[in-house]
Amino acid sequence: MKKFAKTSIAVVTGLSLFISASSMANTALTTDTQKESYSIGASLGKYISSQIYSQTELGAEVDVDLVIEGVVDALKNNPQFSDEEILTFLNQRAEQLNAAKTAVAEKAALQNMTAGSNFLTNNKKLAGVTVTESGLQYEVISEGEGRKPDPQDVVTVHYKGYLVDGTEFDNSYERDEPNRFALMSVIEGWQEGIPLMNQGAIYKFSIPSTLAYGEKQVGIIPPSSTLVFEVELVKVEAPGENAHGMGLSGMGMGGMMGMDKAH
Repeated sequence: MKKFAKTSIAVVTGLSLFISASSMANTALTTDTQKESYSIGASLGKYISSQIYSQTELGAEVDVDLVIEGVVDALKNNPQFSDEEILTFLNQRAEQLNAAKTAVAEKAALQNMTAGSNFLTNNKKLAGVTVTESGLQYEVISEGEGRKPDPQDVVTVHYKGYLVDGTEFDNSYERDEPNRFALMSVIEGWQEGIPLMNQGAIYKFSIPSTLAYGEKQVGIIPPSSTLVFEVELVKVEAPGENAHGMGLSGMGMGGMMGMDKAH
């Protein structure tokens, strides 16, 4: 937020200087047309500011005064470059930004992999933690008395999901809404871990990224993240026509549609 504020100030300052140089006075906004017209400009300014912010965050240089000059020239239908030249320069910038995004993503993935590996190494040493052949780690918090699910079954669960730094990315208890899904539709760590549970049990799973979402960013979950879940197996059902098969459709992760494997 601090960086965004500084960038916003830079944009506003650049705009103020440009307007001052052009000897433009502030207009009193009294009519609906004036207020609506001003709002168009304010909306455009916020969009431009967000674009500048996202680009400077990736290390790209932006001359704010020239951005403003380009906007004004375009509004006057008197740009310094042709449409073809503008497109060429924008494509050139896009290539640079894509390369920067890739570098940032690769760095983040490596950091997440290292953090996940360190977490799993330490976690498996804790009392009560079992490690499966695949690398899944689980701990029994409390046992249940119902049956274990088969791979083709439909299950209903409550859960909390964390990153290894303790950041909670989802919590069905807070929504007071357990999730019901076909077991075969979710990430491998859940496909392997939940069948270990009896109905009514609560387990804690530490899932390597290779059994979760791999190198993909999914919602607010960063790429190559090890995931930690506390899962309560509420109900086990044989597959039927009412099976959702959509994974954890209620997850509060920015429109994420489910916990199905994303790689």
